[in-house]
Amino acid sequence: MQNNKQLVMLTPQQQMMSSGAGALVVSLFMTPLDVVKIRLQTQERLYSKKCFLYSNGLMDHICPRTNGDPPVRALHTQKEICDCKWFNRPKYFSGTADAFLKISRTEGISSLWSGLSPTLILAVPTTITYFTMYEQLKLGIDTQRRAMSDNPDILTSETPRWVSLTSGGLARLVAVSIVSPLELIRTKMQSKKMPWSDVHKCLKELVKAQGVRGLWNGYTATLLRDVPFSALYWPLYEQCKSTMNLYTSNRDSFLVNFGSGAIAGSVASTVTLPFDVIKTIKQIEMGEKDIMEVKPGRSRGNMVIAKELINEQGVKGLFSGLIPRLLKVAPACAIMISSYEFCKGFFREQNSERDRDREL
Repeated sequence: MQNNKQLVMLTPQQQMMSSGAGALVVSLFMTPLDVVKIRLQTQERLYSKKCFLYSNGLMDHICPRTNGDPPVRALHTQKEICDCKWFNRPKYFSGTADAFLKISRTEGISSLWSGLSPTLILAVPTTITYFTMYEQLKLGIDTQRRAMSDNPDILTSETPRWVSLTSGGLARLVAVSIVSPLELIRTKMQSKKMPWSDVHKCLKELVKAQGVRGLWNGYTATLLRDVPFSALYWPLYEQCKSTMNLYTSNRDSFLVNFGSGAIAGSVASTVTLPFDVIKTIKQIEMGEKDIMEVKPGRSRGNMVIAKELINEQGVKGLFSGLIPRLLKVAPACAIMISSYEFCKGFFREQNSERDRDREL
């Protein structure tokens, strides 16, 4: 039997607000971790890289390094530190905890959220589109499934997991298809320091150089990771939640949703790790060769990257970086889904009260 709380319908607008709120919470919690990671990597070994990946917990974004390297010296003044772009600031901390402390003291606590605003312009609308589309697809597919069945018990039965799997995969497919060209344009404009008023000029240059299909450069690498991840995540999340609800009287609580999101995200990210490794290499190559054009040639195809990686490192090369990925994806999924479900619960209460008032 379905939970009575699920019988109270939410409007698409309420689903959009719930996913938008969840997206903002994730970005506020996860961005400082990635900012510190980038700062630690940059000061040690990434000077040769002209691009880096920035994650706000919602999406991975290619970001160009546009203002050169800081002066090489042992000590730096506060002005020298703060005058550099945040990702190029010089080394003055020794580890993760030291970085959090010194960045907050020297540069101000807001520096832990450096680079967040430009990425949220795409990340939040994409997350809203994805979650809302998932909910609408799931409702539509399940409604059609029930209407086509001759079994009277189907009206009270639980939604099968394949509905969530299909809805999650299709919703992610549409979201990635929409955002892929926009993310490419954003990166190109950032690398050339173009104002947002020149969007049409940037679009024209990209189409002229690579054709219309060039707007979806790197699209397949993203699809290979994100669509299977989403297709696995939702049925896993619902199964984990059903199992955890058996051992608690507080069904669908914040902790149940949080734990289920973390477990589902961990399993899905482990299964799709090879695609994530390929996508990461592809994105960096795209940034340096296709967008910034600081290296000769064009970025390699997905199969070429996979074959060369296996030849150089063996199959284990496709599974490198599992622990860092789990440390990033598990909490992001847990925070996102628990915040999303919390907001949905709030709106359900509002809708229930409104319906009761109408009946009186």
